[in-house]
Amino acid sequence: MNSIRRVPSRVKTKMTETNLGAERDHFDKKQLSSISKAINSNEAPVKEKHARRIILGTYREKGAFTFWSYALGIPLSSNAIVSWKFCHVLHKVLRDGHHNSLQDCMRHHGNIVEMGQLWGNLHDRHGQLVALYCKLLCTKMEFHMKHSEIRPNLEVTDEVLERVAGTDVNNVFQLTVKVFDYLDAELRLAETVIRQLNTSIAISTTTSGQCRLSPLIQVIQDCSHLYHFTVKLLFKLHACLPADTLQGHRDRFHDQFHSLKTFFNKARDMQYFKRLIQIPKLPESPPNFLHAASLAKHARPVVVIPSEDEPEQQEDDDDDDDDPEPLINVSDVTMPSMMVPQFDKFDQTFGPSNDKDIQIENLQQDLGKLRADLERVKGEAQRYITQLKSQINSLETELEEQRVQKQRALVENEQLRMELEATRRRNAEHEIVQATFGEAETRVQATEQRYTKLKEKHTELVSSHAELLRKSADTVKILSATHQNQEEVERTKQQLAFEVDRIKLDADMKLEEQKFEMKKLKRDFEEKRAEVEHVKGTLQRTEKVGEQLTSSMLALQVEKERLMRSASEKEAELSSLSQAAQLQQSSLQQERDRSTRELGELQGKLQEKSRREVQLQQKLLEEQFSLLQGTVSEAEYIIQDAVAKLDDPLHIRCTSSPDYLVSRAEATLGSIDKVKKGHSDYLTNMGDAGGLLRALTNFSHLAADTIINGSATAHLAPTDHADRLTENCRGCATQSLQFLKDLKSKASLQRADPASIRIVVEKIMKLGEELRPKGMDVRQDELGDLVDKEMAATSAAIEKAVSRIDEMMNQARMDTSGVKLEVNERILYSCTDLMKAIHLLVLTSTDLQKEIVEGGRGAATIKEFYARNSRWTEGLISASKAVGWGATQMVESADKVVLHTGKYEELIVCSHEIAASTAQLVASSKVKADRNSTKLTALQQASRHVNEMAANVVASTKTGQEHLEDKDTMDFSGMSLIKLKMEEMESQVKVLELENQLGNERLRLGELRKKHYNIAGVPAADLPEGNGLDPLLAPVAPSSPKSSKPSVMRKPDLAQKPNLTPKNMFR
Repeated sequence: MNSIRRVPSRVKTKMTETNLGAERDHFDKKQLSSISKAINSNEAPVKEKHARRIILGTYREKGAFTFWSYALGIPLSSNAIVSWKFCHVLHKVLRDGHHNSLQDCMRHHGNIVEMGQLWGNLHDRHGQLVALYCKLLCTKMEFHMKHSEIRPNLEVTDEVLERVAGTDVNNVFQLTVKVFDYLDAELRLAETVIRQLNTSIAISTTTSGQCRLSPLIQVIQDCSHLYHFTVKLLFKLHACLPADTLQGHRDRFHDQFHSLKTFFNKARDMQYFKRLIQIPKLPESPPNFLHAASLAKHARPVVVIPSEDEPEQQEDDDDDDDDPEPLINVSDVTMPSMMVPQFDKFDQTFGPSNDKDIQIENLQQDLGKLRADLERVKGEAQRYITQLKSQINSLETELEEQRVQKQRALVENEQLRMELEATRRRNAEHEIVQATFGEAETRVQATEQRYTKLKEKHTELVSSHAELLRKSADTVKILSATHQNQEEVERTKQQLAFEVDRIKLDADMKLEEQKFEMKKLKRDFEEKRAEVEHVKGTLQRTEKVGEQLTSSMLALQVEKERLMRSASEKEAELSSLSQAAQLQQSSLQQERDRSTRELGELQGKLQEKSRREVQLQQKLLEEQFSLLQGTVSEAEYIIQDAVAKLDDPLHIRCTSSPDYLVSRAEATLGSIDKVKKGHSDYLTNMGDAGGLLRALTNFSHLAADTIINGSATAHLAPTDHADRLTENCRGCATQSLQFLKDLKSKASLQRADPASIRIVVEKIMKLGEELRPKGMDVRQDELGDLVDKEMAATSAAIEKAVSRIDEMMNQARMDTSGVKLEVNERILYSCTDLMKAIHLLVLTSTDLQKEIVEGGRGAATIKEFYARNSRWTEGLISASKAVGWGATQMVESADKVVLHTGKYEELIVCSHEIAASTAQLVASSKVKADRNSTKLTALQQASRHVNEMAANVVASTKTGQEHLEDKDTMDFSGMSLIKLKMEEMESQVKVLELENQLGNERLRLGELRKKHYNIAGVPAADLPEGNGLDPLLAPVAPSSPKSSKPSVMRKPDLAQKPNLTPKNMFR
């Protein structure tokens, strides 16, 4: 029976769980379909129906959990259009979704920041838009998380805004700055989108143009509310603070007002927005915050969205998406109707019974138990589902983080790979150049060695040739001597032959004579036989003479043979000498021919070496010139990138100091000298361009740094100086590019001259010198000692003032009594309390200053820290001097008041001056202090205590003045009508005279403050005319005696933010 009764409850539980699961699956399916169709890579705007279903899903599940669970799986880093449409849908979810969506989106704040940084680093038009949109969404989420009372759609009443701002002026000030930043992010995105698109109707009606323009609808809605918030907050600030203090806020509001008005006018003219949104019109001029009555003229701009639905084009594959989503759970409604047949079947089976009522009660009890069990099971199931969702969310978050890290690692790996390849290429090129240069040096050395050897060989050949010429000359001499000897031999031979012929002739003559004698003798013998004996004797003598003649003949024959032998020997010797001379001549001729051949070969090799040296020299010149061209191209890119930043809207907020600009300009002038020297060296020796390359690299970076810092300095400079500085920066870039262009061409390389660049950089440095604050006559190495001296002098002046006030109090007690004594004691007591408060403030400021120095100096000394932060140090010195001087002046004024030789107004003005000086000291100390420092908190408390004591001095002075002044009663009872009229006219004349004097004194006060600011280092052009008071708006006739205060009673302008050099973003 019990099991039968439990059948309906189990059936109901199972059917409820089935319906819940089916409903959840249907919801997840619809959400996934809407998200995938809203965020895709098609360059078309997001359809309104898909965004509406995503927003309804956030209300159904009371958060954006499902949206983020599916959004994290979208490849946002792969396509810029997908990221752009994701940002658009997320903006809609934040504005119109459930209020818990903000917390769910804030959990993924880091993913949005990383996506913006990823697309911001890529040079893509859509990527830049995605980066700006991500920055806007992060700013929006951070603002609304901090100020949770203001909903993300910014639709709040003025009462809520007043409650959020509160009564503390510091909170109002900070909230105004946050709203300014919020509106800046909105306007920056809108300006970038409109700048990338042509505003013609043709562009605004295309799908690609509408894809970019569609998010501007939410931007327009946000800007209208933010503009209203800004106006309300600025009027509230002007009611609490002086106008001069809020000059920067007014300037920033005017810039945003003109930008917003321009954006609204351009959007109003676009055809795309005309049917989707009604854009409000802003007033012609911004509100005048100096007059509180202008708040009544301010009208809150209202943006109207037309009620007609967006025309949806039906697609073939979109039929399933158009099914209406069930927004009401019908499972509970259908359950009773499904349970009725079960009860009817039970009754039909068992029939009616007497204990039917009891059974009904039991069934009802079981039904209640089952419902309780069902609720408990539902709660547990919901808790399990929530836990599983959180686990899934955390796992998906980790997965997305891993994906982002993987993507980042891939990007970094790709960048490192590209850098590695570039480094390898540069190393390979460098190695090739080094190898080529080494081979050239080796070849040159080898050629020089060969040339030296050839030169030595040539010298040897010349010497040997000279020796051979000398030997040839000797041989010729020997030959000539031999020829002379031969001629002498010939002459001797001829003489001998002549002698022989003569001797033969003599012999023949004698022989003929002897024959004649023989014949004569025979004739005589025949004739004179008788004289035989005589003839025989004569014959014997004749024979003896014949024998002598024969012996002489033999001797002559022997002499002849000897002479013949000597002549033959001489001829043989002459022939041998002739042969030796011929051999020597032939060998000499061969040696001469061989030397000539070797000399020709050496001359050919020398010519080939010279030709190769010329080729190598030409190749080296070409390589050096190619390196010069590459360096010049890189330098042109660096300078062009610097010039492009001048027109970059993201560069508008960058600022720099004139001191840093002057230092950069001086460094640039030094690099120009190095470039000029390197250029002259390169023209002298075009084979070595190393000096010029190094000088050009240094020059390009320094020139680009000068251009960027010049533009950043112009953002804080007056209009005239800013225009001239920007123009000179552009001129510097133009002249630099022209000089680099001349260096790239061989035709114009000779006439390239950086003198024009020097002139422009000197102009920039001169403008930086003009923008430098004055009062820099103290050396930086003396600043540390001067700070301690001034703080000690201030403390001594305050202590001296306290002792002087005590002396005056004792003197007043001796000289006065009654009401005067009471007034003097009250004034002097308040002055003493003020001096003690100032002394405590100075001591607290000194402790905070020591903490700042110890925390910020690092390894440097205290003097080096003061010298490095010279502007901040000078602010401390100026504030300390102002506090000491104010204390001295107050003592003198109090002395005059007690002695009745001075005015009470002087004491009041001195109180205001001391309050302003201490505020300046607090502001100077607060600039570099840590926000969480306890000493900073103590300094702020001491500052508030000083303000209270100064107010007590003013109150005591005014009260004493009222007690001591005699107020005559005005009795007009005895005057006639004419007399009253004359007195009235005289009173009006006196009022006009006093008002004229008041106006003149205000003008004089304004001029005095201008001169004071000029001497202190602030340009007079930065100050408002008339010290913040418009003479035309001054009241002519005040409605009451207290309706307007004289300018000397106003809070002094010294209590402003100290004039410190802004932090340079490019250091």
